[in-house]
Amino acid sequence: MSDGPPTMGVEEEFLLVNPRTGHASPCAEPVLARYRHHGPLPEGVRIHRELRLTQLEAASGVCTTADELRHQLTAARRVLAGAAAAEDCALLATGTPVGPGPATPPPASTGRYAEIDAAYGAVVADYEACGCHVHVGVADPDTAVAVVNHLGRWLPTLLALSANSPFDQGRDTGYASWRMVLQSRFPGSGVAPHLRGHDEYRRAVETLVECGALVDPDQTFWLARPSGRFPTVEFRVADTALTVDHAVLQALLSRALVQRALTDLAEGREAAPLSPQVAAAAVWTAARHGLSGDLVDAAEQTRRPAWTLVDELVAHVQAPLAESGDLTEVRKLLDAVRDGGTGADRQRALTDAGTAAAVRWLTAATVPAAHGTLLTG
Repeated sequence: MSDGPPTMGVEEEFLLVNPRTGHASPCAEPVLARYRHHGPLPEGVRIHRELRLTQLEAASGVCTTADELRHQLTAARRVLAGAAAAEDCALLATGTPVGPGPATPPPASTGRYAEIDAAYGAVVADYEACGCHVHVGVADPDTAVAVVNHLGRWLPTLLALSANSPFDQGRDTGYASWRMVLQSRFPGSGVAPHLRGHDEYRRAVETLVECGALVDPDQTFWLARPSGRFPTVEFRVADTALTVDHAVLQALLSRALVQRALTDLAEGREAAPLSPQVAAAAVWTAARHGLSGDLVDAAEQTRRPAWTLVDELVAHVQAPLAESGDLTEVRKLLDAVRDGGTGADRQRALTDAGTAAAVRWLTAATVPAAHGTLLTG
């Protein structure tokens, strides 16, 4: 926490693939063993393995500005891409695989990952979905729960902005975020229920663990939740970002939503509960269409053009964005998405190029160019 805007951090999950065939490549362990030889990482940046050996995660440190966050995410992507290339792998920022699964079965999972495999069976056996998780600092757990109650209306819009998973093992799913469809198979996914304080939140999670729906209390699948590890609200709604700019946009909007919620709470405005069914419809519609059609406004229980809801989101958080100095940056980043499309739009434009060409393009798009600007073609 700080005296200014809340702190923020981002966790980015990536896929590892064979750069020639597009097959998912279970090379996470050797890449982890060598990434330190491919350049220094900013203080606080951490690299982890993920559920599958075809995935890696890079987590920023605690950041206060967009420039600081962009620097950390850029450095992590460059280092990981270099280490992956040294192991004849490509690092891809995509929510789901564009090519087929591993050519040979990877070794069985161990530890907590083995518990997850045993609990969920075929639902998780080929789960290689990658997300972009944003953490925003809050003062205490009760405040975190109250903030989460204010976020539900806007989470589908964040998902639509982030959509970057149109393919699944070589086939076009017709969805903008197939990752969200895969995630919805798990129990307790979607918008969190409206809860009154951290004690009620903790009891709700413990009940799901007792029912066998969750392996442990750290595993809730809600799209925003109080973090179990940090004094933050954790947004888990976004597909992994195609570019660093897309990740920064998610972080700035997420932080502004928390700031707006804190202001509302300080002024005595509690969030109204959403209909669980309408909230689920809003998430599904965002996953299906991204920004290319209508989305569901879960608060108003009606369909509206996607960009209308994006504009309303920006209006909702205009004051905190202006206060943190991020309003101009967010407008610029949104204009780039409006002009160039989401990650899903840009991936789908490569449909006729073939898997190998798509992998080459995604490899280049994942890592910012050396001069600091991001690839657009």
